[in-house]
Amino acid sequence: TIMGDGRVVVILDVAPLVRRQAALPRDHVHALAPVAESRPVPLVMVVDDSVTMRKVTGRVLERHNFEVATAKDGVDALERMADVVPDLMLLDIEMPRMDGYELATQMKADPRLKDVPIVMITSRTGEKHRQR
Repeated sequence: TIMGDGRVVVILDVAPLVRRQAALPRDHVHALAPVAESRPVPLVMVVDDSVTMRKVTGRVLERHNFEVATAKDGVDALERMADVVPDLMLLDIEMPRMDGYELATQMKADPRLKDVPIVMITSRTGEKHRQR
């Protein structure tokens, strides 16, 4: 993830992030409160065009007691989020139809989705990708 000051930090375990988000008082959760309160476990959406990555990541998250939804690209994710807002999104950058950058931009412009934390997934380490 990229910190507020621009530093890139590797996140090894997303579980504490989701638990911290779920434990916030209602006034900090904003539009997500009604959705998050109705779920017994946090919902993580894994968006990746690789079926292998979706399956492996989904299994790891389910083993750690997360509910998992998957999408094959940004278009598929937006369609799925019409019905449910995830508590956290793991988002691949390079995908067909709509890439991770485009999806993140659309989510930040949508009042229902703008507060969903996004963890970008990529093997790209170049300065161009970091800046973007």
